[in-house]
Amino acid sequence: MKPNLNDPKQYLIDLFLCAVDAADPMKVVAKYLPERPSGRLFVIGAGKGSARMAQAVEAHYGPCEGFVITRYGYSCPTQGIQIVEASHPVPDEAGEAATQQLSTLVSNLSASDTVIALISGGGSALLCAPVQGISLQDKMDVNAELLASGAPISEMNIVRKRLSRVKGGKLAAMCSPARLLTLMISDVPGDDPSLIASGPTIADSGSAGDALAIIQKRNLILPNHVVSAIVKSADGPIALEDSDYHIVAAPSISLNAAAELATDCDVRILGDALEGEANDLAKQHALLAIELQSSMAPRDRPILLLSGGECTVTHRGQGVGGPNAEYVLSAANVLAGHKGIHVLSCDTDGVDGAAEVAGAYAGPNTIHKTKRLDLDIKYALQLHDSHTFFEKLGDQIITGPTLTNVNDFRALLIEHSE
Repeated sequence: MKPNLNDPKQYLIDLFLCAVDAADPMKVVAKYLPERPSGRLFVIGAGKGSARMAQAVEAHYGPCEGFVITRYGYSCPTQGIQIVEASHPVPDEAGEAATQQLSTLVSNLSASDTVIALISGGGSALLCAPVQGISLQDKMDVNAELLASGAPISEMNIVRKRLSRVKGGKLAAMCSPARLLTLMISDVPGDDPSLIASGPTIADSGSAGDALAIIQKRNLILPNHVVSAIVKSADGPIALEDSDYHIVAAPSISLNAAAELATDCDVRILGDALEGEANDLAKQHALLAIELQSSMAPRDRPILLLSGGECTVTHRGQGVGGPNAEYVLSAANVLAGHKGIHVLSCDTDGVDGAAEVAGAYAGPNTIHKTKRLDLDIKYALQLHDSHTFFEKLGDQIITGPTLTNVNDFRALLIEHSE
């Protein structure tokens, strides 16, 4: 159904839902599946979209043997593949136990066996197998430090690989000598397969030095034994034989789907791999929107700015927020009630930072509503309290688990203002 421009908020929500739908594993996985092998087929996976991916595999092949780890609340009914839930974004004991069980299951495969690995964003936390000398608590602490540092997902995963027995291609090595096919849903800017869920089935070309440089750059304070484990970690790619991969869904595909739906707008895609502080990126986009609006004529079609990638938030205050809601909060602060400009930003997995909220919306009436409710937008930005702010306004976007993850979806709708 074509979205209705007469309701700008719902219009942007409909475009976001279109982007999510374009990354639905049930629509994208089957085309990458080969004929069912004659030997044993074993399906493994990890990530926020992995259970839905498993469901798609069985819709194509029928009941399969397998074991998949997903986030709490993201499970799907399957015919034969076992789905186990664990914690994200910080790992827990359930994730550690599930990863050990998965490692055991793939340890006795033969050359006549085929493994299909279903990998999506979130797998870095869900696959938890600390290297020797590192505890689960150490892993939890490192994850928390990385999340608070403002490091982009690429940097986070470079560090996490060094502390894991399964990331950076090590899970693929465990599957040898079986044939391995990895299907991936990308949540990383640039779609580097070695960084999606920290690349458990993709050879790692990084080094311990890369991880140490990130720790220094982000001023991470880590215990000496954790740093020592990183220093001792092996460099160089693991040799992976008879292994292939396909990226089945990515931010660019979802942005293009939304753009194709917005036929009544002049659509401009700013990029599918934008990174940086949510606050800073929002300021840039809001100022661009104001500039573009200033040159619009009364009969011009609305302009729609779309972008993807992953924003970050550094040095959180005492509030509850996430990069998407903070992006909208910062944009609303710059727009200051500007007529004819609407903004929405949501995470396609349905979870933005520290709350089960996809993101938020702001429009010309936002500043008026804040005054009526006695809310201080600048104070909310200072505390990084965007979710609380938009909850009070009634402008949170809540989808629940979407069962996929192609990162952030950002949209600014710019209409001519008399």
